[in-house]
Formats: sequence, C-alpha cells, structure tokens
Amino acid sequence: MEIKIEQRDGICLITLNRPKVYNSFNKPMAMALQQTLDACAKDKNVRAIVLKGEGKAFCAGQDLAEVTDPEGPELKSIVGEHYNPIISRIRSIEKPVIAAVNGVAAGAGANIALACDIVFAKKSASFIQAFSKIGLIPDSGGTYFLPRIIGFQKAMALMMTGDKVSAEDAEEMKMIYKAINDEDFDETVMTFAEKLSKMPTRALGLTKKAVNSSYNNTMQQQLDLEENLQNEAGQTDDFSEGVQAFLDKRTPKFTGK
Repeated sequence: MEIKIEQRDGICLITLNRPKVYNSFNKPMAMALQQTLDACAKDKNVRAIVLKGEGKAFCAGQDLAEVTDPEGPELKSIVGEHYNPIISRIRSIEKPVIAAVNGVAAGAGANIALACDIVFAKKSASFIQAFSKIGLIPDSGGTYFLPRIIGFQKAMALMMTGDKVSAEDAEEMKMIYKAINDEDFDETVMTFAEKLSKMPTRALGLTKKAVNSSYNNTMQQQLDLEENLQNEAGQTDDFSEGVQAFLDKRTPKFTGK
C-alpha cells in the first residue's frame, strides 16, 4: 500500500508509504496519490488535507530504480503522467492542503511540498533541489513556484547547485511557513489542520482560486475576479453564519457550505 489514508474530524491525512526507499515515487504511488486527491476533492466531509511521509523522510523524489528499468516508463511519461497531474490537483482542489515535511524532501518531493498551500517542516528536515546532481532540471512545478516564493537569485542558486537547505533556513528565506521542533511537530500540524477544517471551506477554496489566478492576471483582471468570487462567497451558508455570529458576539460554527 503506497499511500495510507486516515480521516479524522474533517481532516484527511495522506501518508506517502514507501519508507524503505524514503518514500520515493514510483508509478503506483503517483497514481494512488492522484486518486486520493480526487477523492478528497469530492468528499464534502474532507475540509483540510495533510500530506506527510512515513518514517524518516517526507519524500526523496523519483525512485531511480523505475527510471533505470528498461521496461519502466520514460522520463517524459513520469513527469507528464505522474507529477504534473499531482501538482495540478494540489493547486486546483478548493480545500487547504498542508505539507507536513517530517524529513528530507528532495527533488520532486521538495517541489510537491512547495506546491501545497502551507508547509510545516521539522527542524531536522531539509529541502534539496537534487535534479542537477543527476543531470536533470527541476520538475513538479519547481521552476514555477520556487522563484516566486524566494526570488530569482536564491532559486537559481539552489536549483543549479542542489545545495541542501535546512528547515530553519527555509523558514528564514520564506520558502516554508514554519519550522517546528521535532517533538512538537505532529501536534502542531494537526492542531493547525483542525483549525482550518473548522473554517469556512468554500471561502478558503475561493481564496486559493484567487491567489492561483493572481500569478497571471493584470491588476484589473484580479479586481474583477475578486468581485466575482466575493459575490460567490457571499451566497454561502458560512457567510450568513459568520455575520450572524458576529452580531450575536459568539464563535461561528461553519459547516463548509
């Protein structure tokens, strides 16, 4: 079982489960993750998603045994059919997706984490754009997200050298949201996910949709989009509940509708 799935109180915890190879991806795990994300998108009971790795690593990227197998898929297929659909699903699902980087995140593993909405990492974890070390370019959205997150110069240096970045340095350069002490990591991540799972899910999803579009829109296009999405958010049950709770001076009880 390449993927473990656990649902609890509105949270779907997805665990990459190939610990003997540091959760490196092969085709079955990539397909399983795609299917799991699709299921989460459709399941109204899922209001937040957490992605983590089993064992010591988050994800070491591509399993090179699959690449070097004469009967295995070609690189073009691996990128186009395995990784690109995962990134597209993470960005398009209108629910918060949290990466819980519990250990090394290398290559595609690093870039899948960075494609998530919010990234937590253990202080013992690290991020490596490992592609140049084997003569490849960053994929899985790395050339798109990393320069936008940390800037052109730092991104180019990390992608070209493949240097390791500690979790604390990643937080310092704003690559991730927070680096957490190892002993507090699981509790911190799940508490945060629980908080998001009790918020107005439709509004969070529309916020994500707006931010996704902001990368390519002009200011006027973005203002128009905000107008339309705000109108959509204003028709939800959660908006009505939020306003009424404010007037009643009580904590709102959002249902994600």
